Amino acid sequence: MEQLPLGKTGIHLSPIGFGAFKIGRNEKIKYPSSYDLPDAKEVDQLLNAVVDMGINYIDTAPAYGISEERIGHSLSHRRNEFVLSTKVGEDFENGNSIYDFSSQSVQTSLEQSLKRLKTDHLDMVLIHSNGEDEKILNETDVVDALVRFRDSGKTKAIGLSGTSPEGVESSLEWADLYMLEYHLQDRSMGPAIQKAHDAGKGIVIKKGLASGYLNSEEAIEFIFRNQAISSLVVGSLNVDHLKQNLELAEQL
Repeated sequence: MEQLPLGKTGIHLSPIGFGAFKIGRNEKIKYPSSYDLPDAKEVDQLLNAVVDMGINYIDTAPAYGISEERIGHSLSHRRNEFVLSTKVGEDFENGNSIYDFSSQSVQTSLEQSLKRLKTDHLDMVLIHSNGEDEKILNETDVVDALVRFRDSGKTKAIGLSGTSPEGVESSLEWADLYMLEYHLQDRSMGPAIQKAHDAGKGIVIKKGLASGYLNSEEAIEFIFRNQAISSLVVGSLNVDHLKQNLELAEQL
């Protein structure tokens, strides 16, 4: 399977990445339909099927409930077969998101993620923005904390899972990559994506199917018309659905 380079990070990604939200959390969701969390056996089968089909990029976060623990349990023995990204700044407790971008909180979050994921390194770490990109970047210690983590050798790349062109602009100096929302119904990040790409940054797309509201074929074709994009993260509990999306992306 062809893998696409992620900017200048040296990382190569399958065109479809697996978004691990649904294996860990089903509260306060934005998907069109509710769902039950899969049990441990179902998660194990799903995650191993994801890697077996050639998807080499798995994205998670502390805010995704028990997602990190489940990835660690099911895939730690295959750690060298996939690229792993997580996030800092948001946790989900008692049905609510809690945001903390302080240096100490970020350090603790990363230590806990490594433990839950049963690994000694992460490939990518992203700031989990609450929608206030510039405030987070300019008024908290999160960037310094991530730069130190990258300099320690415990991750290859750091970046922003952001919401605004201004956030991209404000982080070009230090970020290696971006995770951004971009799809047929919302193309507002298009110019920022191009600017980041021109600066040698990697781009991955979140919510490219508009959380399940868009036709997969049309949505995937639209995304990969943009040569700046390395991978589209798709969250699904259906192996066949993931295979279909991967096949669509490979044809483009």
